[in-house]
Amino acid sequence: MALERMPRYDISNDGMGPYVVFYCDRCNREYRSNPSIATTVKESVTRGALGGLLRNVPILGDTAANQVDNDRYRTDMSPDELASAWGQTRQYFRECQTCHQIVCIPDFDETTGFCDEESPRRAEVEAAMKGVADVFGISGAIKSSMEAAAARQQAESGGDAAPAGVPCTSCGTPLAPGTKFCANCGTPAAQPRSCANCGTELAAAAKFCANCGTPAA
Repeated sequence: MALERMPRYDISNDGMGPYVVFYCDRCNREYRSNPSIATTVKESVTRGALGGLLRNVPILGDTAANQVDNDRYRTDMSPDELASAWGQTRQYFRECQTCHQIVCIPDFDETTGFCDEESPRRAEVEAAMKGVADVFGISGAIKSSMEAAAARQQAESGGDAAPAGVPCTSCGTPLAPGTKFCANCGTPAAQPRSCANCGTELAAAAKFCANCGTPAA
């Protein structure tokens, strides 16, 4: 798709001629054009010769010559130079069909023609990334970290704090004692059981009390 509009840009000069820095509207990534070396060389030669002549002209002398020399570091460009600079870098940009921002290729979905923020495939990509996380056990690692953090916090408090309760059987979120449903996913919470004979807390799947052998209710 041809781009008629240019993104934000600045004109700079490091002594080799003016060049343009174009910015992605989404992430501010920079793309630079080549300096206008040919134009600068031509102007430098002309100004060098002119400067030598000006220095020999009465009244004008060094003032006019120095003014010509300083202009070689200009930071302005003609419309033709700007168009040439844009022609060198426009291949790295795309325009979103929805928000119409000019974004760089890494922020653009070539398949749909939208930027990443507006792409209808964004939900699919997020779902795919979640699937990758599950495959590599990242989700499980997060759950384990949450459980370890809760246990560590209770240990550091000297055991005086109320117990965190059992983790949710669906998402692993620690549940407070007496909780009937998980506040994170809504799964019914497994309620703790106690032995009817000695009061020992029973494991969720226990059929007999581990302390006295009484059948679990």
